[in-house]
Amino acid sequence: MSQIIYAGKHQLTYSVSKHSHSSWEFIYCTGGEGVFTFGEITLPYREGDIVIIPPFIAHTNRGTEGFTNIHLNMSNPLLPFSSPVLVRDDTNHFILDAFQAAYYYFSLNPGKQSFLLASYANLIVTQIQATYGMQRHSQAVDIIVDSIIRNYPDENYELDAFLHQMPFNTDYLRRLFRQEMGVTPHRYLNDIRLQTAAENLAISADRANGVSISEISRICGFREPLYFSRMFRKKYGLSPSQYQARLQKSQAEPLNEETVKIPSQDA
Repeated sequence: MSQIIYAGKHQLTYSVSKHSHSSWEFIYCTGGEGVFTFGEITLPYREGDIVIIPPFIAHTNRGTEGFTNIHLNMSNPLLPFSSPVLVRDDTNHFILDAFQAAYYYFSLNPGKQSFLLASYANLIVTQIQATYGMQRHSQAVDIIVDSIIRNYPDENYELDAFLHQMPFNTDYLRRLFRQEMGVTPHRYLNDIRLQTAAENLAISADRANGVSISEISRICGFREPLYFSRMFRKKYGLSPSQYQARLQKSQAEPLNEETVKIPSQDA
């Protein structure tokens, strides 16, 4: 049976350092947006998304404008995932209700609430299984997403050329992608590049000899640093240099789940 072994909240937070857990971690974003980083893989998320991370997978969590969340650690959830997965809550926010109840009962007294916590753990796992099954994308959209994720760092990547190679009408593909992903293929590509750039700017800000902004723009797929700066400001309201300066002054919220958190040696 699944069991919740920790429940916590992040109030407005900008950065969580690299760490892993010996248990499964479930993070419900209750506000803002951010990017999880797992080695070379990034996973952007926003309010209403649930990120599920299997044990012993090191990760960081950063948000340019900050994020809030409820995070649970569980033992023995019956899930088939071997890598991190993102699931979107439905419009009724049923999964959020379960997260809030689990956090409430854990805060009261986890020892005395073990039966209720186990019930909510199984409810959350069942809801995620059902929601994930309904949110599987069409094969065409999965192919486009895979191409974007594989190629976004390449400044010579031509998304339009890739779409024209597919055996479907290009306008149909754009409509289908927007219907399933909530944004156009080009917006999805641009958002991944910008969010990855924000992550790299944050990492660079933590180091004495960080990578230059122009180099970050290049490795995130932007040909022109000026265009990158303009798009970054349009999305985040700050230039890359202003964002980096602000991040250097900010501090992450203190973490309270040290009993289930394993800091990375190279964090």
